[in-house]
Amino acid sequence: MTKTILATLALGAAVAFAGPAFAEKMTVTLDGKSEVPATTSAGTGTADVDYDPASKKLTWKLTYSGLSGPATAAHFHGPAEAGKNAGVKVPIPNATVSPAEGSAVLTDEQAADLTAGKYYINVHTAANPGGEIRGQVTK
Repeated sequence: MTKTILATLALGAAVAFAGPAFAEKMTVTLDGKSEVPATTSAGTGTADVDYDPASKKLTWKLTYSGLSGPATAAHFHGPAEAGKNAGVKVPIPNATVSPAEGSAVLTDEQAADLTAGKYYINVHTAANPGGEIRGQVTK
């Protein structure tokens, strides 16, 4: 019985010292020169992105201004490093208004690409349907 109690205490101590997993905080700066191909947009934006590796939950707040016209859509794209384009991986609903806030639970593959810096956010407009402003998601 003493061994069982000691084993239980040791396990409890190990769990206590392991501590909780903390969300990774990332800030994204969006502009026209980061688009591929680059745009001459005066638009700018920022996104505050949190990722919790334990739950694989991605949370964001995207803010932008100065676009050529109303935003028509915004997305997380990947996998791609800066200077390359990739497909949509996570849509940003309600991105036609700034700020746009939301969250999504990622797949294992999406989580790996995000944490490897292979995701970017871009905001689309009618004048720039491929994207008017863009920024790479990095830690």
